[in-house]
Amino acid sequence: METGQARTVAVILAAGSGTRMGSNIRKQYMQVAGKPVLFYSLKAFEESKADEIVLVVSANDVDYCRSEIVEKFGFQKVRHIVEGGKERYHSVALGLESVSDCDYVLIHDGARPLVTAQIIERAILCVRQYKACVAGMPVKDTIKLADREGNIASTPERSLTWLVQTPQAFSCALIREAYESMIRREQELIEAGIVITDDAMVVETLTGHKVRLIEGSYENIKITTPEDIFLAEALLRRRTGKT
Repeated sequence: METGQARTVAVILAAGSGTRMGSNIRKQYMQVAGKPVLFYSLKAFEESKADEIVLVVSANDVDYCRSEIVEKFGFQKVRHIVEGGKERYHSVALGLESVSDCDYVLIHDGARPLVTAQIIERAILCVRQYKACVAGMPVKDTIKLADREGNIASTPERSLTWLVQTPQAFSCALIREAYESMIRREQELIEAGIVITDDAMVVETLTGHKVRLIEGSYENIKITTPEDIFLAEALLRRRTGKT
């Protein structure tokens, strides 16, 4: 394990369209307890041991994010605001292109406003030892895998199933290698029917490197549907002691 001299960069993704919200306002800019969802994610990493933040947003949102979020709230660690791509993995690849001079990268969904300093700290400590780790929590319910006709195909052992969250943390060299290979082999993977849904899967699929699971939080929810806004507000009020 390395000393505290290692340099860590956070890539925060906020380029999603949020179609399931049923709103013309992108979910990362919707208000939660009086501030945009994205504010809380940036604040957590601003106050963490990360040295720098790269913010990835939709092409039309670069100026808005710079003036109405980064400058308005005084986030000093946001050094780059870059345009995202068509798919999530394109956005991550573009974010990584803006990362230089670092040892570790933490990738976080901007739509997870309830990430904590403790989760970020665990990710930083773990990635220094294992080079790849993701936050998550064991599932509480029994999980069923379905076939294409909607019937139960199998029941995985519950003690081995996790809900995967972000941040997902990697050595800079490993995540660069994985994404460079991913973009190079993109068409091949599409034709093979391989759907990449998170950064851990990119590393697993393209490098074969094992990814460690670390404890996140059941409160580290992703804002996806309208009811998530109400839940996030309730959780934030409980944290701050407000009713």
